[in-house]
Amino acid sequence: MDKSLFSYAVVALKENRLVLRVIPWVAAGLMRCMHRLLRVFHVNPAYPECCWAKGRQIIVAFWHGRLLMMPFLYPDQPRTILISQHRDGEYISRIATILGSQVIRGSATRGGIRAFRQMIRALKEGFNLVITPDGPKGPRAQVKSGVIEVAKLTGAPIVPVSFSASRRRLLKSWDAFLLPLPFSRAVYIWGEPIYVEPTATKEEVAKYQELLAARLDLLTMEADEYFKAGR
Repeated sequence: MDKSLFSYAVVALKENRLVLRVIPWVAAGLMRCMHRLLRVFHVNPAYPECCWAKGRQIIVAFWHGRLLMMPFLYPDQPRTILISQHRDGEYISRIATILGSQVIRGSATRGGIRAFRQMIRALKEGFNLVITPDGPKGPRAQVKSGVIEVAKLTGAPIVPVSFSASRRRLLKSWDAFLLPLPFSRAVYIWGEPIYVEPTATKEEVAKYQELLAARLDLLTMEADEYFKAGR
Protein backbone atom coordinates (compact mmCIF):
# COMPACT_ATOMS: atom_id res chain seq x y z
CA MET A 1 0.00 0.00 0.00
CA ASP A 2 1.21 3.50 -0.82
CA LYS A 3 2.59 5.21 2.29
CA SER A 4 0.50 8.35 1.79
CA LEU A 5 -2.65 6.25 1.41
CA PHE A 6 -1.77 4.26 4.52
CA SER A 7 -1.18 7.48 6.50
CA TYR A 8 -4.54 8.84 5.35
CA ALA A 9 -6.26 5.62 6.43
CA VAL A 10 -4.63 5.79 9.89
CA VAL A 11 -5.69 9.41 10.36
CA ALA A 12 -9.24 8.63 9.23
CA LEU A 13 -9.42 5.71 11.66
CA LYS A 14 -8.15 7.85 14.55
CA GLU A 15 -10.79 10.49 13.85
CA ASN A 16 -13.65 7.97 13.64
CA ARG A 17 -16.11 8.79 16.44
CA LEU A 18 -16.69 5.17 17.42
CA VAL A 19 -12.97 4.46 17.56
CA LEU A 20 -12.43 7.63 19.58
CA ARG A 21 -15.04 6.49 22.12
CA VAL A 22 -13.95 2.86 22.42
CA ILE A 23 -10.15 2.87 22.26
CA PRO A 24 -9.57 5.07 25.36
CA TRP A 25 -11.68 2.70 27.49
CA VAL A 26 -9.81 -0.32 26.16
CA ALA A 27 -6.45 1.37 26.73
CA ALA A 28 -7.37 2.44 30.27
CA GLY A 29 -8.48 -1.10 31.07
CA LEU A 30 -5.23 -2.55 29.76
CA MET A 31 -3.24 -0.05 31.82
CA ARG A 32 -5.14 -1.03 34.97
CA CYS A 33 -4.47 -4.72 34.28
CA MET A 34 -0.80 -4.01 33.61
CA HIS A 35 -0.46 -2.16 36.91
CA ARG A 36 -2.16 -4.95 38.86
CA LEU A 37 0.33 -7.45 37.44
CA LEU A 38 3.26 -5.48 38.88
CA ARG A 39 4.77 -5.78 42.34
CA VAL A 40 5.18 -2.10 43.18
CA PHE A 41 7.68 -0.43 45.53
CA HIS A 42 7.79 3.23 46.58
CA VAL A 43 10.97 5.12 47.46
CA ASN A 44 10.98 8.48 49.29
CA PRO A 45 7.18 8.96 49.34
CA ALA A 46 7.68 11.33 52.28
CA TYR A 47 8.71 14.08 49.85
CA PRO A 48 5.23 14.63 48.36
CA GLU A 49 3.39 13.48 51.48
CA CYS A 50 5.08 16.14 53.64
CA CYS A 51 3.94 18.82 51.20
CA TRP A 52 0.36 17.54 51.29
CA ALA A 53 0.45 17.32 55.09
CA LYS A 54 1.21 21.05 55.12
CA GLY A 55 -1.74 21.74 52.82
CA ARG A 56 0.44 22.43 49.77
CA GLN A 57 -0.31 21.14 46.31
CA ILE A 58 2.65 20.07 44.21
CA ILE A 59 3.82 20.05 40.62
CA VAL A 60 4.66 16.44 39.77
CA ALA A 61 7.34 16.26 37.06
CA PHE A 62 8.67 13.22 35.20
CA TRP A 63 10.12 12.44 31.79
CA HIS A 64 7.60 11.71 29.04
CA GLY A 65 9.01 8.24 28.49
CA ARG A 66 8.01 7.17 32.02
CA LEU A 67 4.38 8.27 31.65
CA LEU A 68 2.51 4.97 31.32
CA MET A 69 2.16 3.91 34.98
CA MET A 70 2.10 7.38 36.53
CA PRO A 71 -1.74 7.56 36.81
CA PHE A 72 -1.49 4.91 39.55
CA LEU A 73 1.11 6.69 41.66
CA TYR A 74 -1.32 8.45 44.02
CA PRO A 75 -4.74 7.74 42.48
CA ASP A 76 -6.67 9.40 45.31
CA GLN A 77 -4.87 12.74 45.04
CA PRO A 78 -6.73 15.39 42.98
CA ARG A 79 -4.64 16.04 39.91
CA THR A 80 -4.65 17.90 36.64
CA ILE A 81 -2.42 16.80 33.79
CA LEU A 82 -1.17 18.94 30.90
CA ILE A 83 -1.74 17.23 27.52
CA SER A 84 -0.94 18.71 24.14
CA GLN A 85 -3.54 19.64 21.53
CA HIS A 86 -2.15 17.44 18.76
CA ARG A 87 -4.39 14.67 17.35
CA ASP A 88 -3.02 11.83 19.51
CA GLY A 89 -3.46 14.06 22.54
CA GLU A 90 -7.24 13.60 22.28
CA TYR A 91 -6.83 9.88 22.94
CA ILE A 92 -4.40 10.50 25.80
CA SER A 93 -6.75 13.11 27.24
CA ARG A 94 -9.68 10.70 27.27
CA ILE A 95 -7.60 7.93 28.84
CA ALA A 96 -6.39 10.31 31.56
CA THR A 97 -9.98 11.35 32.30
CA ILE A 98 -11.11 7.73 32.58
CA LEU A 99 -8.26 7.11 35.03
CA GLY A 100 -9.36 9.98 37.27
CA SER A 101 -7.40 13.02 36.13
CA GLN A 102 -8.63 16.40 35.08
CA VAL A 103 -7.04 17.59 31.85
CA ILE A 104 -5.61 20.84 30.55
CA ARG A 105 -5.01 20.92 26.80
CA GLY A 106 -2.07 22.92 25.51
CA SER A 107 1.67 23.05 24.94
CA ALA A 108 4.46 25.45 24.19
CA THR A 109 3.37 25.64 20.54
CA ARG A 110 -0.45 25.44 20.73
CA GLY A 111 -2.75 26.90 23.36
CA GLY A 112 0.20 27.81 25.56
CA ILE A 113 -1.04 31.02 27.20
CA ARG A 114 -4.50 29.60 27.93
CA ALA A 115 -2.99 26.39 29.31
CA PHE A 116 -0.56 28.37 31.46
CA ARG A 117 -3.43 30.28 33.09
CA GLN A 118 -5.38 27.06 33.64
CA MET A 119 -2.38 25.43 35.35
CA ILE A 120 -2.09 28.31 37.79
CA ARG A 121 -5.85 28.19 38.45
CA ALA A 122 -5.75 24.41 39.02
CA LEU A 123 -3.06 24.72 41.70
CA LYS A 124 -4.99 27.49 43.44
CA GLU A 125 -8.13 25.33 43.41
CA GLY A 126 -6.38 22.47 45.20
CA PHE A 127 -5.26 20.24 42.35
CA ASN A 128 -1.79 18.80 41.98
CA LEU A 129 -0.34 19.62 38.58
CA VAL A 130 1.21 16.81 36.51
CA ILE A 131 3.71 17.77 33.81
CA THR A 132 6.15 15.98 31.50
CA PRO A 133 8.63 18.85 31.06
CA ASP A 134 10.13 17.36 27.88
CA GLY A 135 6.76 16.63 26.24
CA PRO A 136 4.89 16.33 24.03
CA LYS A 137 7.49 15.95 21.27
CA GLY A 138 10.85 16.60 22.92
CA PRO A 139 13.71 17.10 22.74
CA ARG A 140 14.01 14.08 25.02
CA ALA A 141 15.02 14.74 28.63
CA GLN A 142 15.22 18.52 28.21
CA VAL A 143 13.17 20.66 30.60
CA LYS A 144 11.15 23.45 29.01
CA SER A 145 10.76 26.68 30.97
CA GLY A 146 6.98 26.46 31.47
CA VAL A 147 7.08 24.22 34.55
CA ILE A 148 9.60 26.56 36.20
CA GLU A 149 7.51 29.63 35.43
CA VAL A 150 4.39 28.03 36.94
CA ALA A 151 6.31 27.16 40.11
CA LYS A 152 7.71 30.69 40.24
CA LEU A 153 4.28 32.33 40.03
CA THR A 154 2.42 29.96 42.37
CA GLY A 155 5.05 28.99 44.95
CA ALA A 156 4.14 25.33 44.44
CA PRO A 157 7.11 22.98 44.82
CA ILE A 158 8.18 20.87 41.85
CA VAL A 159 8.56 17.27 43.04
CA PRO A 160 10.41 15.08 40.51
CA VAL A 161 9.63 11.38 40.23
CA SER A 162 10.60 8.48 38.00
CA PHE A 163 9.39 4.96 37.33
CA SER A 164 10.99 1.75 36.15
CA ALA A 165 10.58 -2.02 36.29
CA SER A 166 12.88 -4.99 36.73
CA ARG A 167 11.76 -6.34 33.35
CA ARG A 168 10.91 -3.75 30.73
CA ARG A 169 11.01 -2.79 27.08
CA LEU A 170 12.03 0.60 25.74
CA LEU A 171 10.27 1.55 22.52
CA LYS A 172 12.18 3.12 19.64
CA SER A 173 10.25 6.37 20.04
CA TRP A 174 11.64 9.86 20.53
CA ASP A 175 11.17 9.53 24.32
CA ALA A 176 12.32 5.87 24.66
CA PHE A 177 8.87 5.05 26.08
CA LEU A 178 9.04 2.39 28.82
CA LEU A 179 6.71 -0.62 28.91
CA PRO A 180 6.90 -2.74 32.09
CA LEU A 181 6.52 -6.45 31.45
CA PRO A 182 3.86 -8.45 33.32
CA PHE A 183 4.78 -9.87 36.74
CA SER A 184 7.79 -7.54 37.05
CA ARG A 185 8.80 -5.63 40.12
CA ALA A 186 8.30 -1.91 39.64
CA VAL A 187 9.44 1.17 41.52
CA TYR A 188 8.44 4.82 41.86
CA ILE A 189 11.30 6.99 43.16
CA TRP A 190 10.63 10.55 44.35
CA GLY A 191 13.20 13.31 44.51
CA GLU A 192 13.56 16.29 46.81
CA PRO A 193 11.13 19.17 46.10
CA ILE A 194 12.41 22.16 44.17
CA TYR A 195 11.18 25.58 45.26
CA VAL A 196 11.55 28.35 42.68
CA GLU A 197 12.21 31.84 43.99
CA PRO A 198 9.40 34.26 43.00
CA THR A 199 12.03 36.83 41.96
CA ALA A 200 13.98 34.41 39.75
CA THR A 201 15.48 36.09 36.69
CA LYS A 202 15.52 34.60 33.20
CA GLU A 203 19.04 33.32 33.81
CA GLU A 204 18.01 31.79 37.14
CA VAL A 205 14.99 30.13 35.52
CA ALA A 206 17.42 28.46 33.10
CA LYS A 207 19.45 27.17 36.06
CA TYR A 208 16.31 25.72 37.63
CA GLN A 209 15.64 23.96 34.31
CA GLU A 210 19.11 22.42 34.48
CA LEU A 211 18.57 21.43 38.12
CA LEU A 212 15.26 19.70 37.42
CA ALA A 213 16.71 17.89 34.40
CA ALA A 214 19.67 16.68 36.46
CA ARG A 215 17.40 15.37 39.23
CA LEU A 216 15.09 13.61 36.79
CA ASP A 217 18.06 12.01 35.04
CA LEU A 218 19.44 10.82 38.40
CA LEU A 219 16.07 9.46 39.56
CA THR A 220 15.58 7.66 36.26
CA MET A 221 19.02 6.09 36.49
CA GLU A 222 18.35 5.04 40.10
CA ALA A 223 14.98 3.56 39.12
CA ASP A 224 16.52 1.59 36.24
CA GLU A 225 19.26 0.25 38.53
CA TYR A 226 17.05 -0.30 41.59
CA PHE A 227 16.51 -4.03 41.22
CA LYS A 228 20.10 -4.78 40.21
CA ALA A 229 21.22 -4.38 43.82
CA GLY A 230 19.65 -7.70 44.83
CA ARG A 231 16.36 -6.19 46.01
